[in-house]
Amino acid sequence: MKNQYFLLCLLFVVYQNAQLSAQAALIQNVSARKTTSLDGTWDSQVDVYETGYLKSFGNTTKPDSNGFFKEFKPSKYVFDGTNPRNTERVEYDFDTAEKLQVPGDWNSQNERLFFYEGTIWYRRKFTANPQAGKRYFVHFGAVNYESVVYLNGERLGQHEGGFTPFQFEVTALLKAGENHLMVHANNNRGEDKVPSKNTDWWNYGGITRSVQLVEMSETYIQDYFIQLEKGKTNTINGWIRLDGLQKQQSVTVEIPEIGLKQIVATNTEGYATLNLTTNKLQLWTPDKPKLYVVRLTTATDSVSDKIGFRTIETRGADIILNGKPVFLKGVCIHEEAPYRSGRCYSDDDARTLLTWAKDMGCNFVRLAHYPHNEAMTRMADLMGLMVWSEVPVYWSIQFEKPEVYANTENQLTENISRDKNRASVVIWSVANETPNNEARLNFLKKLLTKTRSLDPTRLTAAACFASSNKTAYKLEDPLGEFLDVMGCNEYIGWYSMPAEFAPTTTWTSKYDKPLIMSEFGGEGIAGLHGKSDEIWSEEYQNRIYENQVKMFDNIPFLRGTSAWILMDFRSPKRMLPIKQNFYNRKGLVSDKGIKKLAFYTMQKWYESKVIKN
Repeated sequence: MKNQYFLLCLLFVVYQNAQLSAQAALIQNVSARKTTSLDGTWDSQVDVYETGYLKSFGNTTKPDSNGFFKEFKPSKYVFDGTNPRNTERVEYDFDTAEKLQVPGDWNSQNERLFFYEGTIWYRRKFTANPQAGKRYFVHFGAVNYESVVYLNGERLGQHEGGFTPFQFEVTALLKAGENHLMVHANNNRGEDKVPSKNTDWWNYGGITRSVQLVEMSETYIQDYFIQLEKGKTNTINGWIRLDGLQKQQSVTVEIPEIGLKQIVATNTEGYATLNLTTNKLQLWTPDKPKLYVVRLTTATDSVSDKIGFRTIETRGADIILNGKPVFLKGVCIHEEAPYRSGRCYSDDDARTLLTWAKDMGCNFVRLAHYPHNEAMTRMADLMGLMVWSEVPVYWSIQFEKPEVYANTENQLTENISRDKNRASVVIWSVANETPNNEARLNFLKKLLTKTRSLDPTRLTAAACFASSNKTAYKLEDPLGEFLDVMGCNEYIGWYSMPAEFAPTTTWTSKYDKPLIMSEFGGEGIAGLHGKSDEIWSEEYQNRIYENQVKMFDNIPFLRGTSAWILMDFRSPKRMLPIKQNFYNRKGLVSDKGIKKLAFYTMQKWYESKVIKN
């Protein structure tokens, strides 16, 4: 018996050590687990030349063999009478370094860092009391763009991608008492990155979302997927996966409110499928966004989530929600914080932005052009807003490179993994405004196949361009053959012909599929009034919208719109002094919360859009 116990302990130690320096599989629903927040004030050091990867005495070395993460302190002293003198040179000191708030971007916290792109080292001291029989993880909501993470001087691993969560197991390194967590964060843009070097939003750097220390059982419920079967409103399908040494267990799945319960057994890989039938569900809709408490329990772990149940599919040119046609009345949103500069991250940020969308009459939002924080999708669940969720395949990335595809697929996987149980998410988008060529088509076809393998219950889309001949537009992008929904960006009245041409512009499509006009609009400065032909005025922007909605009424296969964009947002491309001042002013609401004339034009038009079932 003692030998068996010793062998089990040895196996667990080996298992723990194997987790080091490797990214752990994401824990589903981290907010419902036992966590210690590591948010707050972090020590920081700007590192333009990557000096943090050099030894303390200045001679170069390989990353991870020495550097800031070892936190050297002067140790040699010469005593001159009663006064010690430091004789050892160490040219950094996190104890006296500048501070940054986490979550948050560095650009909006320090005027000197407004345009900064490069590396900043973050350090957080925290106290832990690890318990026997428990496993511990450090979970990051997001770090933009590349990060390398160290705990107590030892490398945990690295992550690429600025908008998706990741985590590392730290069970073997976590100490009782004080611990030091170090993050090397770098937001340099690059041609072979995703997104690529050229974007039209601010490249906010740093630890932009929450950091948590998560305590789990030795064997825990690592992931689950619980949604209605596509096209069926009474059949719940899904799966559960356990992680740990005791992978074969019984799992009880319950929806207490409707008395639904099933017990399933996991296999040797810790995996079990789920199939429940019920006629008692109140389906999730924008008008009645019903969420149910779903409880999963094993002998070693339990977790609860709030999940809504609805179906989404297409039928010819129609989008079908819970068996009925629906028109998606929407607006695009960037992850720009309302009333202040910087990245969104909080429930309050999400509530403010989505309330503005609801005020406009929206039942749908497009979260552009990257995965937004989890507060947005969970708030959309609560408030009844359907969501288009997107990965940052934006403009011209290097589609021919396998490593670029691998990076993109990983970001897609992390996005779907986090949000696959959110009823609000109805569309996974794989691209925005990408060039029409063979390499791009092959890349996106492969990405769409991966999307459907991860989640067959939702729709796929991409924002494309239409071919045009004066006032005749045609949807014929070859990618359209492989999408469920066609997205199209057009800027009649701003980047192309005058706004008055829109109502007589004709639209045709090669595909019998629904169209969402995924972007349209123009810039207008809140409070700047003039004649409707005076560019930058609210009247000029509103003139564009008044003509756009007339055109939309004449497109027979149009099943949704998402105006560009809800709120003014930072962009380095928008340099016009006074009027833009590094803001894209296409928002229907200003960055100070002022609603522009075009907001009310869209509000009125959305009130008129009623589909008769």
